[in-house]
Amino acid sequence: MKGPAILLRIIAALVALGLAALALPLHDVVAVPVFLALVPALALIRSAKGGLIVALAALAVMAGPGLVTFAPLPDEAGTLPMLRGLLPVLLVWLLLWLAVESLAALAPASPLLRRVLAVAIPLIFGATILWLWEALVAILGVSPVILPPPSAIAARFATSLPVLWGDFVQTVVKGALSGYVMGCGAAVLAAVAVDRSTFLQRGLLPVGNFVAALPIVGIAPILVMWFGFDWQSKAAVVVVMVFFPMLVNTVEGLKASDAMQRDLMATYGAGYWQSLWKLRLPAAMPFIFNGLKICTTLALIGAIVAEFFGSPTQGMGFRISTEVGRLGLDMVWSEIAVAALAGSAFYAVVAVVEKGVTFWHPSQRGR
Repeated sequence: MKGPAILLRIIAALVALGLAALALPLHDVVAVPVFLALVPALALIRSAKGGLIVALAALAVMAGPGLVTFAPLPDEAGTLPMLRGLLPVLLVWLLLWLAVESLAALAPASPLLRRVLAVAIPLIFGATILWLWEALVAILGVSPVILPPPSAIAARFATSLPVLWGDFVQTVVKGALSGYVMGCGAAVLAAVAVDRSTFLQRGLLPVGNFVAALPIVGIAPILVMWFGFDWQSKAAVVVVMVFFPMLVNTVEGLKASDAMQRDLMATYGAGYWQSLWKLRLPAAMPFIFNGLKICTTLALIGAIVAEFFGSPTQGMGFRISTEVGRLGLDMVWSEIAVAALAGSAFYAVVAVVEKGVTFWHPSQRGR
């Protein structure tokens, strides 16, 4: 498929999402033309099965104004009005799902378009999930104490940016990032020592597996008592969480070079450190980066969980535990969103560095 046609489908998907979002707060006759406007947009996305799109969209509107009601009217109650609201929402979400599935099946020849699709598809699919969440909360009348709608979470997020930024710095920058650097750096150095020592191979690694199996909720209170209530104790928890996964991956990576390559280095008269630097560490890089990517999520989880057991009046874990007690679920979800964005960005940075360092590895071909 040519580039303009693919871009047209992406734009049509965004238009369909916009129309669905516009219809969400509307009732009765006003929502019917909005639903009808979805038909050409969705048919354009999935042109190969346009008949299916038109049929489902027609089903959503054929019952008239009474069917296309996203929430029961004030004088209505009971199961029937709720079902009348649920049916069009679920049908439209099914259409959007099929549209995203159609976009995912595209295989453009241009690398630029492949990158655009790789970004657009998860964004569009995530937007459909948020739209469904918003619609179901409105239709089912879910209390904001149980599950606030995305619009309420976004409003709280926008009005709490200074608080969220302070919590981000306290938890991610001071606690998670510092512990991540110390723990992963120490693990790489320890892996080199393990590689040099048979005693450490037989003694440290089994102990490491034992420590890695310890529950974080058991370690965190002890380390908070040892290192205090500020970020240092959270960094200590992160060090414990990331050290052994990183150690195991690095030790396995140092074994990745085969015997013929090591014999060739010995033939050239290379010593242990020369072989380590020029052969074994480069060969271990895919394993090392695999450990680094695993530890990005472990570091964030460890820092947040540690704050539940004692922290200053700042931090994501502190804010979540406090707001749950105050029934401020919109703020809790805002903190969760910040943590998810931070974790995704952290992982993405490591993945980009990995691509630049291990460009020679077969796993990076075609990316």
